[in-house]
Amino acid sequence: MDDTPLIRDLLRERQAELTAAERKLSAVLLDDSLVAGLQSITRLAENAQVSTPTIIRLARKLGFDGYSALQNAIREEVAARMKQPLAKLETGRPDAPRDHIVSRFVEAVSENINRTLDRLDLDEFDRAAGLLSDPDRRLYLLGGRITRSNAHYFFNHLQIIRPQVFLLDSSPSVWPQSLLDMDHRATLVVFDIRRYEKELEKLARLAVAQGVDIVLFTDAWGSPIERHATCTFRAMVEVPSSWDSTLAINLMVEALVAEVQSRSSASSAERIDALEQMIGESRIFRGN
Repeated sequence: MDDTPLIRDLLRERQAELTAAERKLSAVLLDDSLVAGLQSITRLAENAQVSTPTIIRLARKLGFDGYSALQNAIREEVAARMKQPLAKLETGRPDAPRDHIVSRFVEAVSENINRTLDRLDLDEFDRAAGLLSDPDRRLYLLGGRITRSNAHYFFNHLQIIRPQVFLLDSSPSVWPQSLLDMDHRATLVVFDIRRYEKELEKLARLAVAQGVDIVLFTDAWGSPIERHATCTFRAMVEVPSSWDSTLAINLMVEALVAEVQSRSSASSAERIDALEQMIGESRIFRGN
């Protein structure tokens, strides 16, 4: 993925420059993850309830010659975001058999980490750390099909550092029970990378309606949950594999673990000491 600005980011950055009609059109594009922009200009105008000149003006304000150029950029962005594992297999390098997978993978991961850090907003990081270290807030964590392990890893650390940390079950059917206890004193940490999961977006929307703050970990293109999130961390995930890599995401997770522990140093030290004592006492139940 190159460093060309994403349409979604351009739309958000230029909001102050847009007319009311252009903001209305922008909202339609963002609400549908840009897919609405793949329609004909007349159909998009009808659905957004704006004029076709409004669409052309918005395209030009975003730096494009017209709607067709904007639509081509949207098509490329959507295609990259929706890329299937099978399609990713076709982007390998069978013509370079001497180029070992380990070397290529390390190179890709290193670039992912560097580019993720280059784009990291430190103020956003500090805001997220503040939410996660607040002892009066309940923390809930949840990942998708691929990122469930990231959520579990984060949960394992946070529950040692502080109380009131909960890992949500992977089954959406039991989420309503957790939603019952979510309010303005709760933070929901969500991991969602392509292909984005509609169930996670629905949960985030319902949680925000109850006053919950969302901390989102996603990929470079941005999960639809981003529109609901208080803090968002975008990470580079592409590697020479049929699967995306979450190593750059875990780097940010581990950095947050360190910061949360630093902010909770006194209480977390007591919890860790208590945990060690419990582990020692529990040996009698294992016959040791």
